[in-house]
Amino acid sequence: MKLQLTACSGRHPASAPSAPAALRALSLTVAAGEQLAVIGPSGAGKTTLLHLLACAMRPSAGALALDGQDPWALPRSQLQRLRGHLFLAPQVPPLPPRQRVVTAVLAGQLPRMGLWRSLRSLFYPVDIPAADAALNHFDLSEKLFERVDRLSGGERQRVGLARALVSGAQLWLVDEPLSALDPTRAVQAVASLTEGARAKGATLVATLHHVEMALAHFPRIVGLRDGELAFDLPSAQVTPEILQALYAQHPEELSGPVPNLSDAPDLSAKPQPAVMHCR
Repeated sequence: MKLQLTACSGRHPASAPSAPAALRALSLTVAAGEQLAVIGPSGAGKTTLLHLLACAMRPSAGALALDGQDPWALPRSQLQRLRGHLFLAPQVPPLPPRQRVVTAVLAGQLPRMGLWRSLRSLFYPVDIPAADAALNHFDLSEKLFERVDRLSGGERQRVGLARALVSGAQLWLVDEPLSALDPTRAVQAVASLTEGARAKGATLVATLHHVEMALAHFPRIVGLRDGELAFDLPSAQVTPEILQALYAQHPEELSGPVPNLSDAPDLSAKPQPAVMHCR
């Protein structure tokens, strides 16, 4: 799916009228099947950009076109069909705690299902092999029939990402997919996303705090600062000086957040003796 933003601005509906727009006059073109990472300090407008592209938020100024169409000029029924071709993965995936993982993954297909098939899938998963294959890309196939509330934070995040592989969407929008992952899992997750999008011909836009991951896995980097475009460059042309200027007000964020190791096995911990109570 081709993306075109022309002087596009975005303002959260709950923000005060006097507050500055979260994203201001952004112009950007993304070719169908292209992959790019969006980086920048907190509050730069990265998540707002994804919400605009997902048609979850109407631009407050400027124009947005998806495959040459203004989504907000479409009739409501056509807009809903268009949204079925878009996949948005929030940083914290909305997974019902008592739901089975297989059902949570196959929820990625719901926008493209009919009403009765989607209702049936809540009780009888309709494509278990697809869910298993998607989970296998994230090393989670053994969790296929586990309940969501028994997963770690990192495992839940990977389940949310596995939805993309079964969604059939033409545009994948992924918001901070590595925040709960240890370094090894983070590399695996980014590789699975980029390879999966490439195999399916989907356009991939991901926001990342992990600058080194963005540079290593994405051919194009967009830098945002204070709601405006700071640069749009091939990853090979993003120099340390450019990054230092982008994060000048937030130098602690330049190397990315400290990985959450709750998803990583503790190999150094020694087994504790079992306490037995005899009666």
